[in-house]
Formats: sequence, structure tokens, C-alpha cells
Amino acid sequence: MAGFESVGAVGSSLARLLRLAFAEQQPIQGQQTGVVVIRTDDLDLKNDTEIVFPALSLLLYRVDFDKTMRAAWATRSAEENRTFLPLDLHYLVTAWADNAVHEHLIVGRTLEVLESVPTLSGPLLDPAGRWAPDESVSVVMEDLTTDDLMRTFEALTVDFRLSLPYQARVVVVAGPQTAGPPLVGTVTLEVAS
Repeated sequence: MAGFESVGAVGSSLARLLRLAFAEQQPIQGQQTGVVVIRTDDLDLKNDTEIVFPALSLLLYRVDFDKTMRAAWATRSAEENRTFLPLDLHYLVTAWADNAVHEHLIVGRTLEVLESVPTLSGPLLDPAGRWAPDESVSVVMEDLTTDDLMRTFEALTVDFRLSLPYQARVVVVAGPQTAGPPLVGTVTLEVAS
């Protein structure tokens, strides 16, 4: 099972997939579009940033436990004496270019790639995640309303950018195996009268 490193490995796996696809067919003819995993501070281009136009950025902006899988993994946790935490990773995939047409081309190529490879498994997963051979991560466009997307940008205190909300699920973080719960003993006390 994947370790805690899998949270970072999903972002690097997505970036590598998109870089390879962009190398095959660049979104903007004659220009190389970079793909970078960023943090929130990188959205403010006034700061020292990883973003060099034209680019596509991947921002992990929210991590949730997977509500549909948590109970099933809790049962396995009890059986195997280790924790299993199923997670959904929420990304903002943002196009960066000098003009709207180029941003649209980056978005279009990104949609094409992520729709054609909706599951990351095997060699598509960054080995830093310590993945089990049978593990995979589904990558789907998230159903996020325009209001929710706008509120996300307000919370980030940066201007709105053309972005795609994507969700990577189910990433299961497995904790180390433990010795199990301590044995319970019975103690009998007599009270003399």
C-alpha cells in the first residue's frame, strides 16, 4: 500500500503525464508549454514563482477523506492492525499564457490528455509514492459550480484564472503495521467487610 509520500506522488505523476503528452503534441505550435506543480504562493506572479509562460500549473488546494470508502478501509484497518486513510485530492489545473487563445489551447490539450488517461497505474504512478502493484488513482473532472470555483479564488486572495477542477481518487495512505491492541486482563478485587 502507498505511504504518506503518495500525496505528493500524485501531483508529480500528473505533471509527468502531461509533460510527456505535451512533448508529443504541444498545445501552442512552436512554443514549449511547461507543466509545474505549484503551491498557493506561486499563483501570485509578483512573487518568485515556478510559473514561466506558457505553462500549466497543478495546485493541490484541498485534501478530503473519501466518504464512500472510509468504512470499508476502517474494517481492513482493524483486521491488519494498521491505518488506511482513503483520500480525495482536489487540484486546480490552471493555464498560463500571454493571451486568451493560447490559454484555451492549453486547456483543450489538457482536457484531451486527462480524458484519454483517466486512471494512473503502474508506470504512470511516480514510484516515490511506494505504490502497491495493484494500486491505481482515478483522475476525473470535479463537478464544481462556478460560484464554488470563484470562492476558491477569493480564499486564495489571487485574481481568477482559467482553471479546471480535477479530483484524484482514491489515494489510500497506509500507516505502518502495529503490534495490535494491548491484551486485556481481568483483575478481581475482594472487599473484606
